[in-house]
Amino acid sequence: MDELFKTFQKLKRSDFPKAKEAFKEFKFGLQRHIVWEEDLLFPLWEEKTGMSEGGPTFVMRGEHPRIGQQLEAIHDKVAEQNPETDQEEQALLSLLGTHNMKEERVLYPSIDQVTSVEERETVFQNMKNIPEDRYKVCCGQH
Repeated sequence: MDELFKTFQKLKRSDFPKAKEAFKEFKFGLQRHIVWEEDLLFPLWEEKTGMSEGGPTFVMRGEHPRIGQQLEAIHDKVAEQNPETDQEEQALLSLLGTHNMKEERVLYPSIDQVTSVEERETVFQNMKNIPEDRYKVCCGQH
């Protein structure tokens, strides 16, 4: 997904149609990732640890709407064919940087410790089965 976003940034002022397509793929991929976390991964971790209030999933769930707002702010400009998205991009990248760090350094290692290989395989399989209409949404709606 990082490469899609970089493609958008690189092409938005020189080849807007290609930039727009890259952003659309990035947007849908990020939204899919959030659905996957909230529907599958977070509930599994909370069930295994008994920690749902105040733990890492609680914090990350709170970050998801802010990430979504920045994503939509960029989307609004892309829909208007406006390449002036630098400020919104920086805000999104800042949020994603801290969010991804929590995932990679805290949540994912913890999930590996509290789940079996079979449980993780089930989550990955269920991730593949998430209906597209759950994440291929535009403008904050279906």
